Amino acid sequence: MIVVAIASQKGGSGKTTLSGHLAVEADKAGAGPVTLIDTDPQGSLSQWWNARAARSPQFAKVGAFELEAALNHLARTGTRIAIIDTPPAISDSISHVIAHADLVIVPTRPSPHDLRAVGATVDMAERFDKPLIFVVNGATARARITGEAAVALSQHGVVAPVTLHHRVDFAASMVDGRTVGEVVPKSASAKEMTELWVYIQERLARLTKDNSLLPGNRATHLSLSPLLGLDAHDAPESEEIPMQEINPAQPVVQTADYTGPDRRAVPRNPSLFGVPERRPNVFGRRSADQYPDVSGRK
Repeated sequence: MIVVAIASQKGGSGKTTLSGHLAVEADKAGAGPVTLIDTDPQGSLSQWWNARAARSPQFAKVGAFELEAALNHLARTGTRIAIIDTPPAISDSISHVIAHADLVIVPTRPSPHDLRAVGATVDMAERFDKPLIFVVNGATARARITGEAAVALSQHGVVAPVTLHHRVDFAASMVDGRTVGEVVPKSASAKEMTELWVYIQERLARLTKDNSLLPGNRATHLSLSPLLGLDAHDAPESEEIPMQEINPAQPVVQTADYTGPDRRAVPRNPSLFGVPERRPNVFGRRSADQYPDVSGRK
C-alpha cells in the first residue's frame, strides 16, 4: 500500500479540498482501491464524505496515533493508495503521519505568509527522509507572484508543474460531497486536477518502482504557469511556449521535476519573500535566526 500525506503548517492552504479531489481522481484513474483518511480533529473531510452519494473512494476517520494500526488494516483489506488529510499544525501527531508516508504533498498558496510557513513542514519531511512535492494552490491567473512563489519554493524541493488556480468551482463542488471533476468535468479546474494526479501518479510509480501505477494516458499538456505566470489553459494547445532565457552568469535551479525532455530552469533567488537558502545547522534543522526578519521592525 502507498501512503500519501497532505500536510502544511499553514491553515487555509487547501489540504482538505486537495485530499478529496486527489482521492477521487486516483479512483477514477483506476489506481485504487483508494482510501481517504481524515486525521484532522475539525473533521471537514469527514463531513464532505458523509454528504457524498458515491461510496468510493473509501473513507476512515482515524486519530493520528492510531494511524499505524489503521494502515495495517487497510493494507490487509486491499487498499492500494491511502491519502491522509492532516490538521494545520506542526505537532507530534503530524510528525507521526509523515513518518508513515511514502510521499508528502504540501499545498502552498502564492503569498508571503504561506511561503514563510513551509520551513517547518520541509524540516519534518527531511527528518524522516520522505520525498516532498509542493503544489502551488489558489493562484491568480497571469499574476507575477505565482511564478515568483514557484521559484521560492524550488529552493526547498520539487514543485509540481501543474498550478491550481483560484476558482469558485473548487469550493462550490465540495458542498454536496462531489469534486469539481464530477460537477463540471470539462472545466479548466477539472483539467488542472486531472493533470496534477497524472503527475503524482507518475511520481509514485517511480518512487515505488511499480510500473503498473503508470497512467494509461499521460497528460500531453501540463500547466506551465508556475514558470511563466500565465494560465496555460487560456492558450491554444498547439501553441509552442518558448524557452525562458537564462542568464549564464547566474546559477540555476530546477523549478519542477518534469518527466519529459522539455526541462526549464529559472534564475535562483533565495531572498524572495524572505525564504532563506537551505542552511541546516548541526542538527539538520533550521534555527530561528536563519529566517530573516522581513517585518520591517527594528
